[in-house]
Amino acid sequence: MHFKLIITFVEDSKTDAVMEAAREAGATGATVINNARGEGLKECKTFFGLSLETQRDVLLFLVEEHMSRDIIEKIADVAEFDTNPGSGIAIQLDVEDAVGVTKQIAELSEAVEEKL
Repeated sequence: MHFKLIITFVEDSKTDAVMEAAREAGATGATVINNARGEGLKECKTFFGLSLETQRDVLLFLVEEHMSRDIIEKIADVAEFDTNPGSGIAIQLDVEDAVGVTKQIAELSEAVEEKL
């Protein structure tokens, strides 16, 4: 079984909605890193040296490769990446190897067979 790593940078107010949407699309879980910060095309606004931008969370999803496109599209819809510029991004990377996912593989095998 092959996996993809979906890395999502999302406003912290949308983390729960993104997690729920990803689960509905087939993700079995995620790792959440709170209070990330980043900059896009435009510099961050400041007020007396304090940043005025919202906090971001980083969500890491290890997903089966055949399910990854559906999951990332669902994340993009819920997080409003395309309709609300600056709301975050999601990318996916190939995973060469993974350990500690034996239980997930057993569960995902059935779901992937149904999808194919």
